[in-house]
Amino acid sequence: MSSIHPSAVIHPGARIGADCEIGPYCVIGPHVELGDGCRLHSHVVLDGHTRLGRDNEIFPFAILGKQTQDLKWKGGVTRVEIGAGNTFRECVTVHSATHDGDATVVGDHNHILAYCHIAHDCRLGNRIIMSSYAGLAGHVIVDDHAVIAGYAAVHQFCRIGKLAMIGGYSKVRQDVPPFMLADGSPAETVTINKVGLERAGLSDDTINALRAAYKLLFREGLTISNALVRIEQELPPLPELQHLVQFVRASERGISK
Repeated sequence: MSSIHPSAVIHPGARIGADCEIGPYCVIGPHVELGDGCRLHSHVVLDGHTRLGRDNEIFPFAILGKQTQDLKWKGGVTRVEIGAGNTFRECVTVHSATHDGDATVVGDHNHILAYCHIAHDCRLGNRIIMSSYAGLAGHVIVDDHAVIAGYAAVHQFCRIGKLAMIGGYSKVRQDVPPFMLADGSPAETVTINKVGLERAGLSDDTINALRAAYKLLFREGLTISNALVRIEQELPPLPELQHLVQFVRASERGISK
Protein backbone atom coordinates (compact mmCIF):
# COMPACT_ATOMS: atom_id res chain seq x y z
CA MET A 1 0.00 0.00 0.00
CA SER A 2 1.07 3.58 -0.58
CA SER A 3 2.10 5.77 2.35
CA ILE A 4 0.33 9.14 2.25
CA HIS A 5 0.89 11.84 4.86
CA PRO A 6 -2.39 13.15 6.29
CA SER A 7 -1.52 16.74 5.28
CA ALA A 8 -1.23 15.85 1.59
CA VAL A 9 -4.08 17.08 -0.64
CA ILE A 10 -4.91 14.52 -3.33
CA HIS A 11 -7.86 14.97 -5.66
CA PRO A 12 -10.17 11.94 -5.73
CA GLY A 13 -9.70 11.74 -9.50
CA ALA A 14 -5.93 11.28 -9.27
CA ARG A 15 -4.54 7.80 -9.86
CA ILE A 16 -1.90 6.76 -7.34
CA GLY A 17 0.12 3.61 -8.01
CA ALA A 18 1.17 0.98 -5.52
CA ASP A 19 3.90 1.53 -2.92
CA CYS A 20 4.12 5.30 -3.41
CA GLU A 21 5.33 7.61 -0.64
CA ILE A 22 3.63 11.01 -0.56
CA GLY A 23 5.03 13.35 2.05
CA PRO A 24 3.65 16.33 3.97
CA TYR A 25 1.81 19.13 2.16
CA CYS A 26 2.01 17.62 -1.32
CA VAL A 27 -0.77 18.59 -3.74
CA ILE A 28 -1.88 16.27 -6.56
CA GLY A 29 -4.46 17.38 -9.12
CA PRO A 30 -7.40 15.49 -10.64
CA HIS A 31 -5.76 14.41 -13.90
CA VAL A 32 -2.47 13.14 -12.48
CA GLU A 33 -1.36 9.51 -12.86
CA LEU A 34 1.44 8.48 -10.52
CA GLY A 35 3.23 5.21 -11.24
CA ASP A 36 4.17 2.55 -8.73
CA GLY A 37 6.95 3.22 -6.27
CA CYS A 38 7.17 6.99 -6.72
CA ARG A 39 8.40 9.07 -3.79
CA LEU A 40 7.29 12.67 -3.18
CA HIS A 41 9.28 14.12 -0.28
CA SER A 42 7.14 17.11 0.76
CA HIS A 43 5.54 20.26 -0.69
CA VAL A 44 5.49 18.74 -4.20
CA VAL A 45 2.83 19.92 -6.68
CA LEU A 46 1.69 17.63 -9.50
CA ASP A 47 -1.05 19.12 -11.65
CA GLY A 48 -2.49 19.23 -15.16
CA HIS A 49 -2.78 16.17 -17.37
CA THR A 50 0.43 14.69 -16.05
CA ARG A 51 1.51 11.07 -16.07
CA LEU A 52 4.59 9.68 -14.33
CA GLY A 53 5.99 6.18 -14.65
CA ARG A 54 7.31 4.12 -11.79
CA ASP A 55 10.07 4.89 -9.28
CA ASN A 56 10.37 8.63 -9.78
CA GLU A 57 11.71 10.63 -6.84
CA ILE A 58 10.59 14.24 -6.43
CA PHE A 59 12.07 16.59 -3.87
CA PRO A 60 10.46 19.52 -2.01
CA PHE A 61 8.89 22.42 -3.92
CA ALA A 62 9.18 20.82 -7.34
CA ILE A 63 6.20 21.62 -9.58
CA LEU A 64 5.39 19.32 -12.48
CA GLY A 65 2.58 19.73 -15.00
CA LYS A 66 1.47 23.31 -14.51
CA GLN A 67 0.29 25.46 -17.41
CA THR A 68 2.84 26.71 -19.92
CA GLN A 69 4.21 30.25 -19.58
CA ASP A 70 3.93 30.64 -23.36
CA LEU A 71 1.73 33.62 -24.28
CA LYS A 72 0.35 31.58 -27.19
CA TRP A 73 -1.57 29.41 -24.71
CA LYS A 74 -5.24 29.30 -25.72
CA GLY A 75 -6.50 26.47 -23.53
CA GLY A 76 -7.23 22.85 -24.36
CA VAL A 77 -5.81 19.59 -23.04
CA THR A 78 -2.01 19.67 -22.91
CA ARG A 79 0.09 17.06 -21.17
CA VAL A 80 3.30 16.21 -19.38
CA GLU A 81 4.57 12.66 -19.93
CA ILE A 82 7.36 11.46 -17.63
CA GLY A 83 8.99 8.04 -17.76
CA ALA A 84 10.50 5.92 -15.00
CA GLY A 85 13.32 6.28 -12.53
CA ASN A 86 13.82 10.05 -12.79
CA THR A 87 15.01 12.35 -10.02
CA PHE A 88 13.63 15.89 -9.78
CA ARG A 89 15.43 17.89 -7.11
CA GLU A 90 14.26 20.92 -5.17
CA CYS A 91 12.24 23.61 -6.98
CA VAL A 92 12.40 22.00 -10.43
CA THR A 93 9.63 23.11 -12.81
CA VAL A 94 8.32 21.11 -15.78
CA HIS A 95 5.57 22.87 -17.73
CA SER A 96 2.86 21.46 -19.92
CA ALA A 97 2.73 21.95 -23.69
CA THR A 98 1.20 25.01 -25.34
CA HIS A 99 -1.24 23.67 -27.93
CA ASP A 100 -4.21 21.35 -27.46
CA GLY A 101 -3.14 17.71 -27.74
CA ASP A 102 0.61 18.31 -27.41
CA ALA A 103 2.94 17.15 -24.65
CA THR A 104 6.16 17.94 -22.83
CA VAL A 105 8.06 14.65 -22.59
CA VAL A 106 10.77 13.45 -20.20
CA GLY A 107 12.17 9.93 -20.66
CA ASP A 108 13.75 7.56 -18.14
CA HIS A 109 16.50 7.77 -15.51
CA ASN A 110 17.17 11.48 -15.88
CA HIS A 111 18.74 13.50 -13.07
CA ILE A 112 17.30 17.03 -12.93
CA LEU A 113 18.99 19.06 -10.21
CA ALA A 114 17.69 21.92 -8.08
CA TYR A 115 16.00 24.93 -9.72
CA CYS A 116 16.16 23.57 -13.27
CA HIS A 117 13.38 24.54 -15.68
CA ILE A 118 11.97 22.44 -18.51
CA ALA A 119 9.60 24.57 -20.58
CA HIS A 120 6.62 23.72 -22.74
CA ASP A 121 6.95 21.13 -25.53
CA CYS A 122 10.48 20.07 -24.62
CA ARG A 123 11.42 16.47 -25.32
CA LEU A 124 14.11 14.83 -23.21
CA GLY A 125 15.51 11.36 -23.79
CA ASN A 126 17.10 9.08 -21.20
CA ARG A 127 19.91 9.38 -18.65
CA ILE A 128 20.32 13.13 -19.06
CA ILE A 129 21.84 15.28 -16.33
CA MET A 130 20.77 18.90 -15.90
CA SER A 131 22.80 20.64 -13.19
CA SER A 132 21.34 23.28 -10.91
CA TYR A 133 19.72 26.37 -12.45
CA ALA A 134 19.99 25.10 -16.04
CA GLY A 135 17.02 26.09 -18.18
CA LEU A 136 15.43 24.86 -21.38
CA ALA A 137 13.17 27.18 -23.37
CA GLY A 138 10.21 25.81 -25.33
CA HIS A 139 10.50 23.03 -27.92
CA VAL A 140 14.07 22.09 -26.98
CA ILE A 141 15.10 18.49 -27.75
CA VAL A 142 17.76 16.83 -25.59
CA ASP A 143 19.02 13.40 -26.63
CA ASP A 144 20.21 10.52 -24.45
CA HIS A 145 23.15 10.89 -22.05
CA ALA A 146 23.58 14.63 -22.62
CA VAL A 147 24.90 16.75 -19.74
CA ILE A 148 23.87 20.38 -19.25
CA ALA A 149 25.96 22.13 -16.61
CA GLY A 150 24.77 24.67 -14.08
CA TYR A 151 23.23 27.99 -15.14
CA ALA A 152 23.31 27.06 -18.83
CA ALA A 153 20.40 28.40 -20.90
CA VAL A 154 19.15 26.80 -24.11
CA HIS A 155 17.22 28.83 -26.70
CA GLN A 156 13.85 27.58 -27.93
CA PHE A 157 13.84 25.00 -30.76
CA CYS A 158 17.49 24.04 -30.21
CA ARG A 159 18.63 20.43 -30.14
CA ILE A 160 21.27 18.97 -27.85
CA GLY A 161 22.75 15.80 -29.31
CA LYS A 162 23.46 12.43 -27.77
CA LEU A 163 26.39 12.39 -25.31
CA ALA A 164 26.94 16.13 -25.77
CA MET A 165 27.98 18.33 -22.88
CA ILE A 166 27.13 22.00 -22.30
CA GLY A 167 29.50 23.99 -20.07
CA GLY A 168 28.30 26.01 -17.11
CA TYR A 169 26.81 29.46 -17.75
CA SER A 170 26.65 28.78 -21.49
CA LYS A 171 24.16 30.51 -23.76
CA VAL A 172 23.09 27.97 -26.38
CA ARG A 173 21.55 29.57 -29.49
CA GLN A 174 22.09 26.81 -32.04
CA ASP A 175 22.13 23.02 -32.09
CA VAL A 176 24.95 21.23 -30.27
CA PRO A 177 26.03 18.14 -32.23
CA PRO A 178 26.21 14.73 -30.57
CA PHE A 179 29.44 13.68 -28.83
CA MET A 180 30.68 17.28 -28.63
CA LEU A 181 31.40 19.74 -25.82
CA ALA A 182 30.05 23.28 -26.20
CA ASP A 183 30.87 26.21 -23.95
CA GLY A 184 30.59 29.98 -23.82
CA SER A 185 28.18 32.83 -24.45
CA PRO A 186 27.22 32.31 -27.19
CA ALA A 187 28.16 28.64 -26.94
CA GLU A 188 30.78 27.30 -29.33
CA THR A 189 31.75 23.69 -29.92
CA VAL A 190 35.23 23.52 -28.44
CA THR A 191 36.16 19.82 -28.57
CA ILE A 192 34.73 16.32 -28.34
CA ASN A 193 33.19 15.26 -25.02
CA LYS A 194 36.12 12.91 -24.37
CA VAL A 195 35.36 12.10 -20.75
CA GLY A 196 31.70 11.43 -21.51
CA LEU A 197 32.61 9.21 -24.46
CA GLU A 198 35.04 7.18 -22.36
CA ARG A 199 32.51 6.77 -19.59
CA ALA A 200 29.97 5.58 -22.15
CA GLY A 201 32.38 2.83 -23.20
CA LEU A 202 33.19 4.03 -26.71
CA SER A 203 36.36 2.47 -28.13
CA ASP A 204 39.57 4.43 -28.72
CA ASP A 205 39.08 4.01 -32.47
CA THR A 206 35.62 5.54 -32.30
CA ILE A 207 36.79 8.43 -30.11
CA ASN A 208 39.69 9.13 -32.49
CA ALA A 209 37.31 9.09 -35.47
CA LEU A 210 34.99 11.54 -33.72
CA ARG A 211 37.96 13.78 -32.97
CA ALA A 212 38.86 13.76 -36.66
CA ALA A 213 35.26 14.59 -37.56
CA TYR A 214 35.32 17.47 -35.07
CA LYS A 215 38.41 18.92 -36.75
CA LEU A 216 36.80 18.72 -40.19
CA LEU A 217 33.59 20.36 -38.97
CA PHE A 218 35.07 23.07 -36.76
CA ARG A 219 38.78 23.61 -37.41
CA GLU A 220 39.46 23.31 -41.15
CA GLY A 221 37.52 26.35 -42.34
CA LEU A 222 35.23 24.21 -44.48
CA THR A 223 31.57 24.80 -45.15
CA ILE A 224 29.34 22.43 -43.24
CA SER A 225 28.27 20.61 -46.39
CA ASN A 226 31.86 20.11 -47.55
CA ALA A 227 32.94 18.96 -44.09
CA LEU A 228 30.18 16.36 -44.01
CA VAL A 229 31.20 15.04 -47.43
CA ARG A 230 34.81 14.68 -46.28
CA ILE A 231 33.70 12.89 -43.10
CA GLU A 232 31.76 10.40 -45.20
CA GLN A 233 34.60 9.95 -47.69
CA GLU A 234 37.65 9.94 -45.43
CA LEU A 235 36.55 8.45 -42.11
CA PRO A 236 35.34 4.92 -41.29
CA PRO A 237 31.57 4.29 -41.57
CA LEU A 238 31.03 3.99 -37.83
CA PRO A 239 27.46 4.29 -36.45
CA GLU A 240 28.51 7.24 -34.31
CA LEU A 241 29.88 9.15 -37.32
CA GLN A 242 26.77 8.37 -39.33
CA HIS A 243 24.62 9.65 -36.46
CA LEU A 244 26.71 12.83 -36.24
CA VAL A 245 26.39 13.49 -39.98
CA GLN A 246 22.63 12.90 -39.95
CA PHE A 247 22.19 15.21 -36.95
CA VAL A 248 24.13 18.06 -38.56
CA ARG A 249 22.37 17.67 -41.92
CA ALA A 250 18.96 17.80 -40.22
CA SER A 251 19.77 20.96 -38.25
CA GLU A 252 17.38 23.82 -38.89
CA ARG A 253 19.01 26.40 -36.59
CA GLY A 254 22.57 25.58 -37.60
CA ILE A 255 25.17 24.17 -35.25
CA SER A 256 27.13 25.93 -32.51
CA LYS A 257 30.50 26.69 -34.12
